[in-house]
Amino acid sequence: MRQYHVGIAAEAFAAAVFAQAGCDVLVQYGANQPGYDLMITRGGSHRKVSVKGSKDGGWGLVASYKNSDRTYHEAIDAWLVKHDDPEVIYCFVQFKRVQLSEMPRIYLASPQEAARYMKKSRGGHGYTSLRENYTWASGLAGGSKDTIPASWCFSADRLNEYLSPGEDTYHLLPADRSRDASSVLSYRTLSSKKI
Repeated sequence: MRQYHVGIAAEAFAAAVFAQAGCDVLVQYGANQPGYDLMITRGGSHRKVSVKGSKDGGWGLVASYKNSDRTYHEAIDAWLVKHDDPEVIYCFVQFKRVQLSEMPRIYLASPQEAARYMKKSRGGHGYTSLRENYTWASGLAGGSKDTIPASWCFSADRLNEYLSPGEDTYHLLPADRSRDASSVLSYRTLSSKKI
């Protein structure tokens, strides 16, 4: 997949899973819209969604803010100032080790959560990318591991942290909750009742 295809596929999977969770999904017209890609509504509440697709295990968010005058933490702070919209959530879609027709791994996080995670990355020294599951082999962070929190995995509970539950909302649960966030998740519908 080329990066262009990653972006299109990520938005399509994100729109589909939000719709399956009982959301109305609105897509912005045109490529590379600023700030967000989708608008989701449910139960009287709404959120703007910035969809980030990846096929290499990480999402570069802060690289353009890092320069020789800024530490990693300062670059992350500068990124957060520009992206700290209380209506926006990030939807991270990962295609690494995902076969054709399989569900990619999908995570939800606020800009503040993403910034905290990036600051803890690389053994607390900070990093410009949000890594799904990465072990640092050498350098300052040698031996440390960055792993997205399992609580970020797309689920009904995670979505309910950002939106009001709606009528006839699907309950989406990982097939095996004992897996960590880097495992491939499969979703199943348990009922079509209110959460």
